[in-house]
Amino acid sequence: MDRRSFVKWITALPLLAQVALQDALGTGWAETAKLSKDNIYTRLGVKTMINGRGTWTYTGASLELPQVRAAQEAAAKHFVNIFDLQHAVGRRLAELTGAESGMITSGAAGAIASGTAGCIAGSDPERIWQLPDTTGMKSEVVMMGGRSAFDNAIRLAGGKLVLADTPEQLANAINSNTAMIYTTSNMRSSTTEFDTLATQLAVAKHAGVPLFMDAADSCPPVDKLNRFAKMGCDLFTVSGGKGLCGPQSSGVLLGRKDLIEAALYNTNPWEGAVCRPMKVGKEEIMGCLAAVEAWYQMDLAAYQKEWGGRVERIAKLLQTVPGVSTSIETPTGSNCFPALTVTWDEQAWSYTTSDCARDLLNGTPSISVVTNDNPSGVLARLKRPRPERKGHRDRLQIVSMTLQPGEEIIVGRRLRQLLLAAKKKSA
Repeated sequence: MDRRSFVKWITALPLLAQVALQDALGTGWAETAKLSKDNIYTRLGVKTMINGRGTWTYTGASLELPQVRAAQEAAAKHFVNIFDLQHAVGRRLAELTGAESGMITSGAAGAIASGTAGCIAGSDPERIWQLPDTTGMKSEVVMMGGRSAFDNAIRLAGGKLVLADTPEQLANAINSNTAMIYTTSNMRSSTTEFDTLATQLAVAKHAGVPLFMDAADSCPPVDKLNRFAKMGCDLFTVSGGKGLCGPQSSGVLLGRKDLIEAALYNTNPWEGAVCRPMKVGKEEIMGCLAAVEAWYQMDLAAYQKEWGGRVERIAKLLQTVPGVSTSIETPTGSNCFPALTVTWDEQAWSYTTSDCARDLLNGTPSISVVTNDNPSGVLARLKRPRPERKGHRDRLQIVSMTLQPGEEIIVGRRLRQLLLAAKKKSA
């Protein structure tokens, strides 16, 4: 054993001892597996999982904060006028974020649809009743960066997509029929998110067209909301059920007071509104507001340290497997959670990233990790052959934020087992 390997083993010894003790006592992963056999989901025959994949909607996104659960329980005990509630919540969101107003929607996609409908039909009852037929109305929506998996939220409200990639193309795409500009925080750009947004806002302000910023997965940190408001975004949204850990069926729409009012007129509970089916109840409204309020009181740096410690412990366990490499990074911008990347010589071991992810998911307990697959992707895209990207390879990642305390030992133990077995088989 060389010096580097010796150091890795010394670093991992406390964790290896913990795993060995759990095995000897029959606790740890075995106890977790036992508990997972009797819960509200397994009684229906649905297997629960350890989520190392992050805040994906199809896995339930995130777990709600205690403040959120308490707010929803309290909200469920009373009747209230939803119009009055949304206006009161809008005033509170304005106090927190600096935006003129806000509302709670049925997810960020619901915010996109309601915002689009508001920009097209405004608060005119006849136009609201007419949507998604946009005859006689401005209906074009310029999409920056090309189509996305969520642009159906624009189209179902009657928006006609016009694609643009650069500020020059944006300026040229705007005409007398332009109702809105849509942009996102995930644009591929050499400049920073805010520099790109500032350039687009300048074009939008000059043309007098409202700009909608889709920052669905940008929180935390919640101070981004204040920055979007200060920059002058006409409308912007974040998901309530992902990083904010609010109700999964919730989103936050913020921006100009007149446009928020128009969005409210075009959605639930207004009967006849095109977004009426996107119902968000009093419980979700109060739960989502509680999530926003909670994050303004939290120490994000402390959470990042705690999350980072979880994937660091997994990395220490895996570094004792010869030929396995690990790295931890916290992405900038969206989904700012420490993530562990694990690599090995897949060809030499005859064991691919997909093989490993499948074995983790099919095991007990079931463990979900990040790979290049997207089980909830656009079906039309999934049926097409994926283009090969030069220098691109699949990778296995574990996102820290959705792991619960103690689960990192279970994940590290199981992943170490699988990789040791694959290494041994290839020898």
